[in-house]
Amino acid sequence: MNKWDGAWVTAARGLSVHRYRRGVLSRWQGGVAALVVTLVTGALVILEVTDVGPRRWWAFHALTTDTVAGLLVLLITVLVVDQVVRLRQINGRARAVAAQAAIMVNQAIRSAQAVSQALDGSGDRDAASDEFRTYMMMLLVGAPVLIDATVSRNFLEQAQVLGGEMARALAAMGRAPGQADYPAARLDDAVQRLRTASTPLLDVLDPKTRLAVLGDSSG
Repeated sequence: MNKWDGAWVTAARGLSVHRYRRGVLSRWQGGVAALVVTLVTGALVILEVTDVGPRRWWAFHALTTDTVAGLLVLLITVLVVDQVVRLRQINGRARAVAAQAAIMVNQAIRSAQAVSQALDGSGDRDAASDEFRTYMMMLLVGAPVLIDATVSRNFLEQAQVLGGEMARALAAMGRAPGQADYPAARLDDAVQRLRTASTPLLDVLDPKTRLAVLGDSSG
């Protein structure tokens, strides 16, 4: 991986990690808050049913009873709805990340094939360079989306490794296509590792969508 590849990935990671941690904490806090409010409400109901004293106290303080009951119902409603909405957002985000990863895998395979053909002399180095630049631009755009979670971050790291290998292959070719001192097996290995890293992400997509995004390169 060259210097500028590492620089923009480091910058993207620095900008995203704080937002990611805050998001995780807020989800946990919302879940804990919903559980606590539900338990408190259940405890008050059980106490009122089983103990005459609290039941009599609530009966003689109608305004307080109505206020507390209204607040508890409101809190339960808001917190539970918030958790449901967050869960739907997470599921939607997982599909968006999966689609982004599938598109990147497709371009990665095309770029690697173009570089491999340029390496053995059957392809054009300029065309391979164009495919490589397209791949790196997609990697740059997708990094902030992929860096948030462990699985997608592992995919991003493998995508970086593949980008670095393609950059080394193009640099090794120089002006003598077909005579580059670069083992093509390293490029193939990087592509295979990227495929492996993409598998848990692409499992979210249904087979038809996965085929539509990946096309003939999915095999």
